[in-house]
Amino acid sequence: MKRRTFIRTGMASVAALAVLGTNTQVYAAEKAKKNTTLKTPQQEDAFHLGMAGWTFNKFDLKKTLETMKQLDVHYLCIKDFHLPLDSTDEQIAVFHQKLAEYAVTGYGVGPIYMKSEAEVDRAFQYAQRVGVKILVGVPSYELLDYVEQKVRQYDIRLAIHLHGPDMPMYPNAEDIWNNVKDRDARMGMCLDIGHNLRYGSDSLSDYKKYHTRVFDIHLKDVTGTTKADKSVELGRGRIDFPLFVKLLRKYNYNGSVSLEYEKDMSNPFMGIAESVGYFRGVCYATK
Repeated sequence: MKRRTFIRTGMASVAALAVLGTNTQVYAAEKAKKNTTLKTPQQEDAFHLGMAGWTFNKFDLKKTLETMKQLDVHYLCIKDFHLPLDSTDEQIAVFHQKLAEYAVTGYGVGPIYMKSEAEVDRAFQYAQRVGVKILVGVPSYELLDYVEQKVRQYDIRLAIHLHGPDMPMYPNAEDIWNNVKDRDARMGMCLDIGHNLRYGSDSLSDYKKYHTRVFDIHLKDVTGTTKADKSVELGRGRIDFPLFVKLLRKYNYNGSVSLEYEKDMSNPFMGIAESVGYFRGVCYATK
């Protein structure tokens, strides 16, 4: 616990400096002192730190990308408020060009809700035109047979997003597992470790049990195991992140671990920075 507190405090300070635009100077000074190249957890691990687009639902794409650049985060799950579902091919090309200017890769799209076959068609066509191989989605249960057909047709993995106690559909990882375990292997889950815990499920145990169908992870921390509990900065809640990182390595997870910060979505930037810094500190300290 002492080490965890040390990591949280120290890395929060470093992360806050990043938001203020001083991370470049800190890095340069440390590099000059040691006369060596500093390695980041993302370069060393098979998984990579990303951002869930929902984090920036009150901000435009430019602010999103500027924040990611300051924090040296390079993977984004694209939400439709930044790239609408009816975008033309030209608009999609311009969008990707803008991401490239900030060294960001759009690795997936969603979450996208699907309540009809037409909405399933639109979601998979959108993912194909955007050029991603993972669709984070929330299809109605009765559409799963049809969704499975589209997974096979488009060769795009579906990661069903869980919402804990906030929605009746797909409340936890076990529910998703039970609905996909006998289906095409490209049907799996986006494991939101915070919402899963708020439902009363053990997120780390569930990752161990269902890791073969975990295609995307929403990274968050929460205060407890009930609907009334809230999101907080990473390391301030109930998730055991050192153990979580060890499990990601043990089971060779090579997807994105995308921060979805929901504590103060009107002014999330210091909390995002603290969370990114804390997670990187855990990755480094658990090597």
